[in-house]
Formats: sequence, C-alpha cells, structure tokens
Amino acid sequence: MKYDQIAELLNSIAERFEWEKVMEGDKIIGLKQGKQSISLEPGGQFELSGAPLETLHQTCAEVNSHLYQVKAVAEEMGIGFLGIGFQPKWRREDIPIMPKVLLPCLIMFLAMTDLAVRSDIVCSVQGRYDIMRNYMPKVGSLGLDMMLRTCTVQVNLGFSSEADVIRKFRASLALQPIATALFANSPFTEGKPNGFLSMRSHIWTDTDKDRTGMLPFVSDDSFGFEQYVDYALDQFLAGKLPCLPGELPTYNDWENHLTTIFPEVRLKRYLEMRGADEVGLFYDEDVLQAILDLTADWTPAEREMLRNKTPFRDGFLKHVAEDVLKLAKDGLERRGYNKPEHPSYM
Repeated sequence: MKYDQIAELLNSIAERFEWEKVMEGDKIIGLKQGKQSISLEPGGQFELSGAPLETLHQTCAEVNSHLYQVKAVAEEMGIGFLGIGFQPKWRREDIPIMPKVLLPCLIMFLAMTDLAVRSDIVCSVQGRYDIMRNYMPKVGSLGLDMMLRTCTVQVNLGFSSEADVIRKFRASLALQPIATALFANSPFTEGKPNGFLSMRSHIWTDTDKDRTGMLPFVSDDSFGFEQYVDYALDQFLAGKLPCLPGELPTYNDWENHLTTIFPEVRLKRYLEMRGADEVGLFYDEDVLQAILDLTADWTPAEREMLRNKTPFRDGFLKHVAEDVLKLAKDGLERRGYNKPEHPSYM
C-alpha cells in the first residue's frame, strides 16, 4: 500500500466512526477519539494506542471495536490486514516511508550517546523517519527492518509509586524473553522461512545497542526513577549537540527523546512492555512477588542470553513458562475473571 491509500483509509475511518484527524500540514498521519489514538509507524503499520482502562474486558472490547472499524472500511477498498510480527513478503525497499514531520532539529533522536563521533549527521528540517532511516545503518544492521517491517503488541501497566514501579520493572524485564517465546509469530521473510520463530525479536538484537536491550542496571539495589533518568539523559542536557552548539533542550524535547529509547521494557508515565499481554500477572500482589522470587537469582548474562537461545540452565524454558502461566491464571481467578459471564482468558 502506498501512503495515498493509507490516507484514504484513515479519512474514511474518521468520517464513518467519528474520529478526529491528526494532520501534519496537509497530510493525515493519525486519528484521535477520546483517550485512544491511531498512529502510523514508519512503514505504514497501524498502531492503536488504547485508552487507560480498568479491566481486561474493557481493553478486549476496545481492541475488537478497532478491528471492526478498520476491517469495515478496508474491505470496501480491497485491503486486508495481517496480524504478524514481521512483514512476510515485501522487501525493505518495497515499503513506502510514511510522512512524519519533525521540529527543526533531531535533538530527541541523536542526543543519547557518543555525539562527538556522530557529528557528521546533518540537522535540518526533515521528516523524523527520514532522520531515522539515515541514522539506523550507522548503529546496527537491522534498524531499518525494525522501522519498516515489524509489528508488536505492547502492554502498558500503571504504577502507584517508585517502589511499585521498581518491582514491576524487574519482574517484567525478566519475563520478556518468555513472552517473546510464547507469542513468537514471525517465521517468514520475503516469502521464505527465515530460520527464526520470532524474526522481530532477533531484529532488536542488532538495532542500536545504546537504546535497546535488557537494562541490567534495573536489578541494582540502587535502581529507581533517578537511575532511569540518568540512563536516558546521558549527554542530553549538556549542550553538546553538534547541530545546536550550546543550546539546551526543552521539556518537550525530553518527552520526545524518551520515545526514542527502545529497551524491552520502557518507563514513561506507565510501564510499557514490548513483548506480549501479561496484565494478569502484575496487578496481583501475590503473583508479582512470586515472579520476583522466581527470577531473583537470574544473572544479567542469563537474562541477555534468553533473548537469543534456550534451554535455560539445566531445564527447558517451557517449564518456566508453564510456571508463569499458572501464576497468571491464579492471579486472574483472584481478580474474578473465572466467572461464567466472562469470556475465556486463556
């Protein structure tokens, strides 16, 4: 699909289902309705950002409504959607780049590390995705594939305090490789088997290591909000950006900068888990503690290894996954999701 077709699809959804259009100049780049939004990823992937809701069933209804609306409009245009982790057919060069205009500097994308040796990158008024397309090959071989050919499910969980976020952060980071394994769904590239169950996960192992990965410092006793900010800041406030020497970024720049960090779990005003749906786990205090106990002695090297291979220690990872799913089931039942009026949760 070219951008013009995607724009027609977005316009039709907006007009039929009463969404507000998000524009950059004369180009539509997304939709808003209440606290939910639809945005375009670099390769034309649709991203639904759901509203903050109280229950799994509300989230399920929201997602199903979104799928119904998209399908209703898309079918009339002869367009179909595929739920998969990696583009199974098209080559990278076949995929059109979506428009997404950025402010007259790339502060938020290039500010994190090693700026002195990256001063060859030109700052100008250009599309954010054009900037990323030029930047990614300098820091990894698969960054462009991440931009253009991957799709994922991300789960956002709220937290009540710094202590609460520390516990949830540690538990969710430890379990991301298990979530990846359970929901692996990207075995094809350009029409052929690619040798991976999750090509999408493999791509993240060679996409700008400064901004991705398992964040071993989260397991440190000293970890908290301040340490995460230090990780994200680096030279961001030092006035050392080659394109704006001596210029200091604004709070808005800082918020944008946080969206250019891609660890397996990302901290914003909520915890964003970049694997699969695990909400049954961490809103149950007993289950959360059980997960922390289960993963307490996993070393940083082991956590990193789990992104690349199994088995784990002296057994199969599936046995750990079975334990985790049992905890999830128990937590859901304690929250009342085993009642007859509720749809199946497994």
